[in-house]
Amino acid sequence: MVERHPTRYLAEEYERLVRENLNWELKVLESASEPICIVDGKEVLMLCANNYLNLATHPKVVNAMIEATRKYGAGAGSDRSISGNMILHEELDRRLAKFKRAPASLTFQTGFMVNEGLIPQLADKGDLLVSDELNHGSIIDGCRLSRADRAIYKHKDVEDLARVMEEAEKHDPPYNHIWIITDGVFSMDGDTAPLKDIAKIAKEHGAGVYVDDAHGEGVLGEGGRGIVSHYGLRRDEVHVEMGTFSKAFGVIGGHITGSEELRNFAYNKARSWLLSGAVPPGVAAACIAAIEVLETEPEHVRRVWENRNHLLDALQDAGFDTGNTETPIIPVMCGKSKAARDLADYLWTKGIFVLPIFYPMVARDKARIRVQVCTKHTTEQLERAAEAFKEGGKKLGII
Repeated sequence: MVERHPTRYLAEEYERLVRENLNWELKVLESASEPICIVDGKEVLMLCANNYLNLATHPKVVNAMIEATRKYGAGAGSDRSISGNMILHEELDRRLAKFKRAPASLTFQTGFMVNEGLIPQLADKGDLLVSDELNHGSIIDGCRLSRADRAIYKHKDVEDLARVMEEAEKHDPPYNHIWIITDGVFSMDGDTAPLKDIAKIAKEHGAGVYVDDAHGEGVLGEGGRGIVSHYGLRRDEVHVEMGTFSKAFGVIGGHITGSEELRNFAYNKARSWLLSGAVPPGVAAACIAAIEVLETEPEHVRRVWENRNHLLDALQDAGFDTGNTETPIIPVMCGKSKAARDLADYLWTKGIFVLPIFYPMVARDKARIRVQVCTKHTTEQLERAAEAFKEGGKKLGII
């Protein structure tokens, strides 16, 4: 009989991660997510939050959550599929669809749950999922849960995508359905998908297009309406626009936007939606308020781009490689995971909170600091950050 210890390997694997500088060290946020906040008891400049428009602390969003909680309670009491489908959930679905200028939307508990729950239902045995090689882990997991065949194309490479699609046409027997799935904004690099070209290739092959726009909403497109708006695409060219309320909207929750048929299909088939408790009514109300802020206060989107451009120019002038960013996500490339960790540690001593990003979140020797700019950063704060990056980069031999 083989002697086994059921959990020893957990400690061994964690020890390996520590040795290779690949472990996450959790810090604790002790205040609201603002440009200046308290982390691990220290006042720091926050440069690694997804709260792009600072709506997490916007008075209209906060008050909406408080008032709805008082009126409807702390929780919905059930799944939306049973008795937890509250009037606020339905209103949120309608308001999001109106904001997106689309026939219908459906909100989920998280963005991850959209990809994990919907993708396996869209494609089954006899179908094909075609995915960008740098897609988010939730897309990867969703594809793995499907019984469909999978194909990967090189990052943003439309010629390689066309090659994959041509090969798919030769499959015997022919595929029943083909879906091309891509991030809208790639969260580790800040670059955007060539969505117009992807939609064109998909149309040529009768394929569906599924875009995860978690980091594009509130940032790209008219009034922050996202990447479909950004590229001026029609709803019959992008069939599933997926997103989240946990980033620019400042709250929590996932969603899809598209046709009425998509909405009906999703809430009848996606088990992550069917079998999970509904988001609290206060959360739904806060999301509605965040949409209203985007519709009525365009200055938030304008300001985040002004701040992004200011810091990007300063980091590039200092000599940093900032990759191919096209959004308020700015990768500061460091190479080795230890170099990224050391730079983050140095910046921490200067009162700046950033995190090193390393394998497996990015490829080996592609470690970086992922900087994320928000609306309420001041020019002085950004210049202070750029100077600290410059000092640390020179000290560590990164620039």
